[in-house]
Amino acid sequence: MRRPTRIADYRCHTGEGPLWHPDEERLYWVDIPNGRLYRYDPATGEHERCYETDVIGGFTVQADGSLLLFEDRGHIELWDGGSVRTVLEELPAERDSRFNDVIADPRGRVFCGTMPTDDRLGRLYRLDLDGTIVELRDDVRLPNGFGFTLDRRHLYFTESEAKKIYRFEYDQATGDIDDRETFVDLAGEPGIPDGMTVDAEGYVWSAHWDGGCLVRYDRTGAEVERLEFPARKVSSVTFGDADYDVAYVTTALTDSSREQEGEGAGSLYRIDLDVTGVPEFRSRIRV
Repeated sequence: MRRPTRIADYRCHTGEGPLWHPDEERLYWVDIPNGRLYRYDPATGEHERCYETDVIGGFTVQADGSLLLFEDRGHIELWDGGSVRTVLEELPAERDSRFNDVIADPRGRVFCGTMPTDDRLGRLYRLDLDGTIVELRDDVRLPNGFGFTLDRRHLYFTESEAKKIYRFEYDQATGDIDDRETFVDLAGEPGIPDGMTVDAEGYVWSAHWDGGCLVRYDRTGAEVERLEFPARKVSSVTFGDADYDVAYVTTALTDSSREQEGEGAGSLYRIDLDVTGVPEFRSRIRV
C-alpha cells in the first residue's frame, strides 16, 4: 500500500494551494490565515518560509516566473522573490472576505473564488489579461479547487459546502463558463471536497477536508481509488518534480490539536501515485 511521506512540518493552520514551479524546480504552498508562503526543494530536501503578509488564499505562477498572490479584501499582488507590486488594491464587495483557491486558464486568465461571509454566499470571479476582474457567480456556498479537462473544453469547480464537484462547459477563446453539471456528489459521505488536480489520464484527484483522504475519480465521476492520510483535514494536491510524477499534498491543523486532527495535521506530504500529472497553466496578467 502506498503511503504518504511527510516532508515539511510547519503545523500550518490551513496549509493549502501546493503548486510546482517548473523554472525553479521547487514546490510552493501557503498557510492561508497566517499569510505565509513556503517552498520546498526536492533536490536538497530543504524547505523554508519565503514570504509573509496578512492572508494568502491562493496563487499562480506568472509567465515570467513571478507569483501572483490572491489575498484578503480582493487584494492581488505580484511577488518576484524580492519586491512586491500591487495588481489590484481591493474589491469593494470583498472588504469583509478573502480569496480562496485560484487557477490560471490556458490563455493566462485566472479563475478565483472568494469566501462566504455571515450574511452572503461566496463569489466566483475571472481575472482577465488586462487586469479587469469579472464576477461570474454570486451564489457559491464555499468556492474551492479547480481543474481543466485535458481537451480544455470543461472546467471542474469544487463547491465545498455543497459537497459537490461541478463541471462547466468552458470557452477557451472568451473565458466564459456555462451549463453547470454535477460531476461528483459527496452527500452522505464524511468530509467535504477541497482542492483538486487533474492527472495525465484525465482523472480527478480531490482532497477531502475532514475526510482524511485523497480520492481519485474517473472521467464519469466514479471513485476508483482512495488514499488515507494521518490528518483529518486534507486540503489540496498537485503534481510536481521534473516529470510530474510525484504528488504533493497539503493538510491543515486549524485551531485544534493533533490529538483531534491527526499526527500529521498541518504538514506537507509527497506520495507516488503511479500516474503522472500535467503542468498547470501560467497566468499572464499584465501589470
